[in-house]
Amino acid sequence: MVKVIVLRTAGTNCDKETAFAFEEAGAAAQLVHINRLSSGEKELSEYQILAIPGGFSYGDDIASGKILANELKYGIAEDVRKFVRDGKLIIGICNGFQILVKSGLLPNLSGDFKTIETTLTLNDSAKFEDRWVYLKRAQDTRAQEHKCVWTKDINEIIYLPVAHGEGKFIPKDKNILAKLKKYGLIVFEYVDEKGNKKGFPYNPNGSVENIAGICDKTGRVFGLMPHPERHISFLQHPRWTRHKNRGRGDGFAIFKNGVDFVKKHL
Repeated sequence: MVKVIVLRTAGTNCDKETAFAFEEAGAAAQLVHINRLSSGEKELSEYQILAIPGGFSYGDDIASGKILANELKYGIAEDVRKFVRDGKLIIGICNGFQILVKSGLLPNLSGDFKTIETTLTLNDSAKFEDRWVYLKRAQDTRAQEHKCVWTKDINEIIYLPVAHGEGKFIPKDKNILAKLKKYGLIVFEYVDEKGNKKGFPYNPNGSVENIAGICDKTGRVFGLMPHPERHISFLQHPRWTRHKNRGRGDGFAIFKNGVDFVKKHL
């Protein structure tokens, strides 16, 4: 059985939905507080997937995700590095994405698991954005399918909700942006219904180049601002009564891909 650790702390509020999504995909998910890892009560090595869900960890004091990012970066750093080196998977959703970039786990172009190369900051609207958005796989789709294990065979355009105040993706500089493109690390971009890049409200936060999600060079560490766990069933679609689709929601494939990858390779 694939074992998933859903990391939580004060302010995390999407942990149960994330655990449920993984369980629907065939995994066994466990909610674990960061203190249980820091104290040694639980071992990260027991699991094959680390999921860092959405919410407002520690009230987003200092900056969204910064405190929990530091706990990963300094408190259990070696455990996290070994987790990645062992070929295991990490996904960060919304606040979890903020935590991954602010800990240096994404995009980790330097390879040291600690250099901060990108960030997620205040939305251009200067307010909390709670809406549904269209996402498109980045232009180099063939590379994305090979690179990011979480998005294998996923629909070219999917529909997911966002709910954040600090979701604007910004690379450190043009060089970092160029490397994200060169290595095929940009996974999702905000688009309109037809797949064209557009500004607000399609790009809900003003992210550079409409970037909504990225992965690392291994394709196993993945972060995105939209919430796939909030669209794993057709019933969660805001217009479900008008649609013929009565199956899984667009976000489900992400969790299923992660679980299937572990079953096949770990």
